Amino acid sequence: MAVVVVTDSAAGLSADLVAELGIEVVPLHVLVGDRQLREGVEPVEIDYSADSVTTSAASPGELREAYERAMEHSGGDGVVAVHLSRMLSATWEAGRQAVSEMGADGRVRLVDSLGAGLATGLPVLGAARRARAGDTLDAVYECAVAAANRARTFILVNRTEQLRKGGRLSSAAAFFGSELVTKPLLQLVEGKLELREKVRTRSRAVTKLVAAATSAAGTDGVALGIQHLGAAEAAESLATQLREQNPTLTELHIAEFGPTLGVHLGVGALGVAVLPGGCA
Repeated sequence: MAVVVVTDSAAGLSADLVAELGIEVVPLHVLVGDRQLREGVEPVEIDYSADSVTTSAASPGELREAYERAMEHSGGDGVVAVHLSRMLSATWEAGRQAVSEMGADGRVRLVDSLGAGLATGLPVLGAARRARAGDTLDAVYECAVAAANRARTFILVNRTEQLRKGGRLSSAAAFFGSELVTKPLLQLVEGKLELREKVRTRSRAVTKLVAAATSAAGTDGVALGIQHLGAAEAAESLATQLREQNPTLTELHIAEFGPTLGVHLGVGALGVAVLPGGCA
């Protein structure tokens, strides 16, 4: 048997990769009016600008079920659970509670990815590949922690209103008026979403996004994850620019932001997750 890696649906990983690497994915929740839908399980069609749409974390009970299922699949070798930043979601804390209730005696290891979307997904891939190669629980856990600490995330949004409504943007929100006339480039710093800089036009903001990601990539090989919400052409264009700027690119993933992140970022959002050293 082998160590099993668990994550949540905000990680942005394709169904093919999840199946190939035996990753257990716990769905987060999208609340649309009085309906509670599980991301990636039930169809979610929403108006991303509606005030009635919110999100919620997985519960300790849901996470415990997933961890126990993963433990069984591992044959007792252990579980490494990598979740989105505890500064952005209660999922990690719910996972901590689930592990405590299980009394797993160190066989379930919890990792705060310090990110969201593919900034969580890329460390998950690295850990799952190590697990499939037969690495020990300690080695898989250390791989996930190291990757989470190396990863960087940059996000371009059209407006910050939805971020402020959800409380996901730090004190940088004070820099913006209710009518945004510049395009904010954001970044995740120690798990917190913060303002990197304001740019007057979207085209200039994309140029800044490419520069930030390339600077963070380094020269020793890099894995990149591009995400978008309703901006597939912009994401493909961004991918072309990043391929040109990063000759040591080892892999690149493109995905749409799922509803639990899209609700907070808004239509038109573009994001780049950078993992120097790749997902080996």
